[in-house]
Amino acid sequence: MSSDVILSIKDLKVNYGGIEAVKGISFDVRQGEIVTLIGANGAGKSSTLRAIAGIVKAASGSVEYAGDVITGKSPSAIVQRGITMAPEGRKIFPDLTVEENLKIGAYTRSDDLTADLAWVYELFPRLKERSWQAGGTLSGGEQQMLAVGRALMAKPKVMMLDEPSLGLAPLIVKNIFEIIKTINENGVTVLLVEQNANMALKVAHRAYVLETGRITKSGTGSELLADEAIKEAYLGKQK
Repeated sequence: MSSDVILSIKDLKVNYGGIEAVKGISFDVRQGEIVTLIGANGAGKSSTLRAIAGIVKAASGSVEYAGDVITGKSPSAIVQRGITMAPEGRKIFPDLTVEENLKIGAYTRSDDLTADLAWVYELFPRLKERSWQAGGTLSGGEQQMLAVGRALMAKPKVMMLDEPSLGLAPLIVKNIFEIIKTINENGVTVLLVEQNANMALKVAHRAYVLETGRITKSGTGSELLADEAIKEAYLGKQK
């Protein structure tokens, strides 16, 4: 794993009207890592990802990608630079087929998609089986696979995942996390927001805890898994 920082967030603040959702956080993501942000609902995790992706405007602070400031750039420009996101709630196009949804993920590309489409189908055989089925007819787990596959079709260097396990059965959750590890092993850096802290910390190289818009703790995934305060707050009785 490279020690090179690919994504650097510096004193990022995000506001919604008079509400300060993210209150000046700073953290780095190194190339080749899985970094996870954990915290309760409303901690500012999703707002952080949306600001990095350019979907919401940062009130102040900066986001640097591969040494360049990308704060204020459009979402499509950020995708073109190599950062994609599978959003919370999946947000697939229900009336389009699975394959059409996947190809939309490659809207910034003009090269041949064949190899990348084949890789997504290799990762998610269920999607290949349902390639001509309307996205809206898929199960929740299949729609999550489609959202991740669509984000991969842009050939990202950094992929952000916002609550990929939300509302899914435990067996599907396990499968999704195995695929996240496989994606990472194939050279994609991953920034993961996840309420299932137990699963997220098990796959993460490093992790940050967000509480009411601030980072309160950081460490390796295994360090935070073993931290008694983290266990009590986020892990409950999970093993």
